[in-house]
Formats: sequence, structure tokens, C-alpha cells
Amino acid sequence: MIETSTHPLDHLVLPTLSLEIARQRLSSLGFVVAPTGIHPFGTENACVFFADGTYLEPLAVGDEKTAGHAIGEGNVFVARDRLYRNKLGDEGFSAVVFGTADADADHARYVEAGLSAGDMLSFSRAFTDTEGKSDTASFKLAFVADRKATDAFLFACQRINAPKIDRTALQAHANGVTGIVEIVAVSDRPSSQAGLVSTAAGKVAKDGDKVELPNATLTILTPDSIASRFDIPAGGASDLRFAAIVLSTRSTADVAHLLAANAIEHNMSGDDIVVPPAPGQGAAVIFREIP
Repeated sequence: MIETSTHPLDHLVLPTLSLEIARQRLSSLGFVVAPTGIHPFGTENACVFFADGTYLEPLAVGDEKTAGHAIGEGNVFVARDRLYRNKLGDEGFSAVVFGTADADADHARYVEAGLSAGDMLSFSRAFTDTEGKSDTASFKLAFVADRKATDAFLFACQRINAPKIDRTALQAHANGVTGIVEIVAVSDRPSSQAGLVSTAAGKVAKDGDKVELPNATLTILTPDSIASRFDIPAGGASDLRFAAIVLSTRSTADVAHLLAANAIEHNMSGDDIVVPPAPGQGAAVIFREIP
């Protein structure tokens, strides 16, 4: 077996029908949304960056013809996005992404484990900050998926070239969010899917339903457990589907005030504030106060 260190969480992919809808929704939740980024294979994003280095990637299809051509050429990223949309619709939470320093080594591990989702992908795109300053971001991706778990996929992302741009303004969110602390998935058989997540992250899961990353936790719950813990619908049967994102904030009182002012539906789960999924938001968003 090829050895590796545990990868940190890098970002989350949230399919949406329209980046404009996503921008409006996420702004109403108190997030600063970055300018639109255009991929060379037909998709586009409008990211939400956090101070801990993680981010959310709302993803839309900007050019259907280019996306279709990319799928025909074996682009796993676009193919899995289309698979998700065809089955679950244009709004959701399709992928968890891990940071890596060696995507080639990860691809080799995934192939060895029989969990590779296909060929690696290398690409570059322009990155622009809030003041219009632009630089180039380059990435290399390695994909992992379970053939039975078609509602979700995972990949390792190596940042070949990080844009030399100050993201401070993009991380100054009105809701006080500083990062992602937990990703919650739902599965009819959680313990069997922990192995897939562990392979993707390069870590052996000690608990059957939880994988501890260096900077976050990925928890896999049964439909009944997720419904009782967060009071959100579990959806239909699934081997693995990502359902909720837990974010750290400086003050849940401030978040509650902001949500009420913007007429955003929310409820409480213990001390957490839970905002159910909505168009442009993808997953349930859970605000947790962490001083």
C-alpha cells in the first residue's frame, strides 16, 4: 500500500443552476462572494473564501457545449457534475475536496485501492479579487469514487500556482464565519462509506462514522440520525450524499440577528443555528459559535 499523510479539507463543491442565484443567497447569509471564475471546460464558480484556508465553491455550467465536449474527452470533474445534476438536480452539495502536495501520488493510491474515478485533471484559470486585481490559479486534481455511491465524489487538489492576491477582503464575512469545522454526509450504511472517505483523505478511520482531518471532521450519519441531530430532511435512500456544512462563527447571536433581518428561515439545534438548503445554497448551513 502506498503511504501518505492525512490530507486537510480544501474546499466543497456546491452545484447550482445559476451563479447569480447563489451570489444573492450567500450574500443574504452574510458571506462575501468572490468574482466569477471561469474554467476552461465549461463550468464557472463564485467562491466563498475563509480565513482558515478552506472555501465553498458554488458551481454552475456556463457553457453547455464546452462542458459536453470536456465530458467526451474524459474530464471527470465535469462528468461527475453532470451525473450529480442528472440524478439529484441543479442545486446541491456534490463533492468534498482535500488539499494535497502530490496529486500524482494520490491518483496512484486511488488506482491501487480500486477507487479511482478516472484520469487526473490539470488546468489553470484567472483569479480576480474584489478590487479587480487578477492572477492565474493552477491546479492538479485526482479523483476517487465508489461505483455504488453515485450521489457524491471526492478528489485531491494540488495547488500548482497560488494567485498572489490579498484575500483579506474576501474573508471578511458579515456573519463572522472563519472556517469549516465539520462536513456531514448521510448514508444508509455509514461504516461502509468511511473507507472511501479514508482513502480519499489518506487516513484510516478509527470510528465507523467519522474521519478526523487536520482541520475539520467528516461525519457520516444515517438518515434518522441526521434528521434528529439537525432537524433537516435526510432525503431519499443513498449510499453516500453530502448534506450539511458546519461553519465556525464568532457569534451566533450576531448570525441570528442577520438572518432575521434578511428574513432567512432558520432553526436551532442545541446552540447551533441551522439554515435549511435553498436554491443557491446547496446544503444545510450550520453556524456554530467557536470563540
